[in-house]
Amino acid sequence: MFHRLALIGCGLMGGSLSLAMQRAGLVQNVIGYSPNPATVQEALRRGVLTETAGSAGLAVAHADLVVVAVPVAATGSVLKQIAGQLRPDAVVTDVGSTKQNVIDDALEALGARAGQFVPAHPIAGKEVAGVAHADPDLYRDRLVILTPARHTRIGPLQQITNLWEALGCKVQTMTPQAHDAAFAAVSHLPHMTAFALMHSILHQDDAADTLALGGSGFRDFTRIAAGDPAMWRDIFLCNREEMLRQTEQLIASLHVFTDAIAKCDGEALHALISEASEARSQWRMITRDENARL
Repeated sequence: MFHRLALIGCGLMGGSLSLAMQRAGLVQNVIGYSPNPATVQEALRRGVLTETAGSAGLAVAHADLVVVAVPVAATGSVLKQIAGQLRPDAVVTDVGSTKQNVIDDALEALGARAGQFVPAHPIAGKEVAGVAHADPDLYRDRLVILTPARHTRIGPLQQITNLWEALGCKVQTMTPQAHDAAFAAVSHLPHMTAFALMHSILHQDDAADTLALGGSGFRDFTRIAAGDPAMWRDIFLCNREEMLRQTEQLIASLHVFTDAIAKCDGEALHALISEASEARSQWRMITRDENARL
């Protein structure tokens, strides 16, 4: 499908995509760039890259596909670095968890070539980061959200759609605004909540003894708190408005629960828990059915 992939950022997400594309026969050559020489060498050793470049601009000069797989706050800087070297027929995409800021960055950095950029968010990942954990199966049977802007060209959009579908993914299109609002609720806020819970316990007396008592429920709930700090810092800040809105909503819900506890209102508390429990059970069944169809 593609002759030459330029991979800017050779970590978990980009490395996994390169391995998956190579295994599926969707790309012939993968040239990569990372400012960290050790990362580049590890990517070469693991077969993520077939060759390297000394800069982001040099990496994209002869590429027909460019994947920007860097923290979302760094996307604009990368796009500025490659803008002057992009081929007019190259397709550019990303794998970031926030989309409106990335689209704004693309417009500013790429100008008239912004139509070549297709914003993408594959719903996949691990608690661990880095190319050492790259996995060609990371995206298998996963949902990929595309958020084309008004200026996005149909040709590149179709090429990126075909790419993800060829990797066995289900592709869905959303507006960037709807994407950022939804994922603030179902991804970004849950991560912040897990971080905040760990922070709360760590700053109490006998924190180590308390944590030692945590069972499977606590382990499952806080699993995502082991996420990469730099990545999640950038996501929270790049989706700032939606994060603040969702946080206010969660605080309001917590107050409803705590008010019922403070008043010893068992009936109200039971109703609140039942509503959440039933919704979670229904969601689990819907998710299982959706996965079965992928």
